[in-house]
Amino acid sequence: MKNIRNFCIIAHIDHGKSTLADRLLEVTKTVSERELQAQVLDDMDLEKEKGITIKSHAIQMEYVLDGEKYVLNLIDTPGHVDFSYEVSRAIASCEGALLVVDATQGIQAQTISNLYLALGNDLEIIPVLNKIDMAAAMVEEVKDQIVDMLGCKREEILAASGKTGQGVEEILRAIVERVPAPKGDDTAPLQALIFDSVFNPFRGIIAYFRVMNGVIRKGERVKFFNAGSEYDADEIGVLKLKMSPREEIRAGDVGYIISGIKNSVDVKVGDTITSVATPCREAIAGFEDVKPMVFAGIYPVETDQYEDLRASLEKLQLNDASLTYEPESSLALGFGFRCGFLGLLHMEIIQERLFREFNMDVITTVPNVSYKVFTTKGDELMVHNPSGLPEPNLIDHIEEPYILAQVITKTEYLGAIMKLCIDKRGVLLNQNFITTDRVEVNFDMPLAEIVFDFYDKLKSVSRGYASFDYHMTDYKPSKLSKLDILLNGEPVDALSSLIYVDHAYDFGRKMCEKLKELIPRQQFDIAIQAAIGAKIIARETVKAVRKDVTAKCYGGDISRKRKLLEKQKAGKKRMRQVGRVEVPQEAFLAVLKMD
Repeated sequence: MKNIRNFCIIAHIDHGKSTLADRLLEVTKTVSERELQAQVLDDMDLEKEKGITIKSHAIQMEYVLDGEKYVLNLIDTPGHVDFSYEVSRAIASCEGALLVVDATQGIQAQTISNLYLALGNDLEIIPVLNKIDMAAAMVEEVKDQIVDMLGCKREEILAASGKTGQGVEEILRAIVERVPAPKGDDTAPLQALIFDSVFNPFRGIIAYFRVMNGVIRKGERVKFFNAGSEYDADEIGVLKLKMSPREEIRAGDVGYIISGIKNSVDVKVGDTITSVATPCREAIAGFEDVKPMVFAGIYPVETDQYEDLRASLEKLQLNDASLTYEPESSLALGFGFRCGFLGLLHMEIIQERLFREFNMDVITTVPNVSYKVFTTKGDELMVHNPSGLPEPNLIDHIEEPYILAQVITKTEYLGAIMKLCIDKRGVLLNQNFITTDRVEVNFDMPLAEIVFDFYDKLKSVSRGYASFDYHMTDYKPSKLSKLDILLNGEPVDALSSLIYVDHAYDFGRKMCEKLKELIPRQQFDIAIQAAIGAKIIARETVKAVRKDVTAKCYGGDISRKRKLLEKQKAGKKRMRQVGRVEVPQEAFLAVLKMD
């Protein structure tokens, strides 16, 4: 065990951790030159295109230092805030972390939040300054930032370049020398922490784990502690670029288990694997069920594709256990599913994967969050969809989820960012200057406000310089009302939303104006109204397409023209009662892009 080192890499998006991982694999000769490609650990095309890590990966390297052979387990983590629970479990499986900071950009929001996670788990932090080969690198200034944040010595900071491979040998030496060897007892009952799982269509679900205590052997009957299910360990092994089977894996090491599991609910990240014969007394601390934060309806474009969509979501859920869905129907869109996502990026990725992997073209409704509704009888309901709200006279009060938002930006954009956050009902908690021209501000704000377009606006007011990170705090009472959109007096359920009372009037007016542009003209007038309860707060009218029925009356008496117009009017009235207004698909998407 003394020659094993388990470490992870933490960094903000785009600070080069996947590229640095490539160099580590290259220097330790884990990957042959033939297999080497950029971002070798990112499997999905999506990950390579967006330059983000979606699923975390693990890989074992062998490194010889001063004649002694060491086994280094790299547990790669996703960098994005939506996947912070996965990051926390990966961090719990390690003893050390490489903190990678981009020399051209300095410290960003996610670097800090992941760093706090690592420090909370008592990891040994090795600061690495990446991209030092670039012309815009501010080596000394960023070193100052790291010293201020970590309180380490300047000479402890390693300078490297993931692109050219400069400084990679020093990083490997530092991992061996600074990261402590894992602690654990081979003789104790088996305790292994699951930090990730992947789905293989031929072999079922493969769980990646780190053995804390005990030994796991091939063919042994194992139990998943929190899920309560039992399986046989058909194959266990270590993770090289491909899986390589072993007879046993001992305490301190990282490996995978294949036991023919077909149901993704049985394998939860953060769960503990133990032996059925000699079970451990308690699970490894820190397990939690991942709760979706953002909800949206997903509907097939063609109504007859409903069953295909169900099958696609089932397969996708095997790959990504944090996706939840349940069937729902809408008058405007037909049958579809209400899906729960960890955040906005997660939602975007699921949509993209549905399209790429299953060729499913879908319509997504306006994303919203879940609310706690307290009724006058004292009951508490969780509402994920505005149409699920009880009648207004039965509601005592509504609570909505709040987050702690952390924004790091250059000082010159501070005013614009403050205004943006306050407009979004944010309350400034504190601000502190990391360096003379970089400031970190913390806001307490409702999650519903950032779901919509907050991130885009933040990037535009700060010219792309601000970085943003958030985590859920708790639910707080709020003044919310349900805004309905009516077409000719009929509510369109897919366009209704729960909205803060003071914003409702503006939002309703803009909605009506937008829909007026998008709904095609019919043979009769269409009234578009925004309503809160029974009160109409905004109205627009799409005028009817009219035929000139008086064209054949040249000259003569006015009463003959009047008679024809009255006849047309009556026809229009009758048509309006039987005619249905078709809402085009663009209208549902336009709401998302509303300014």
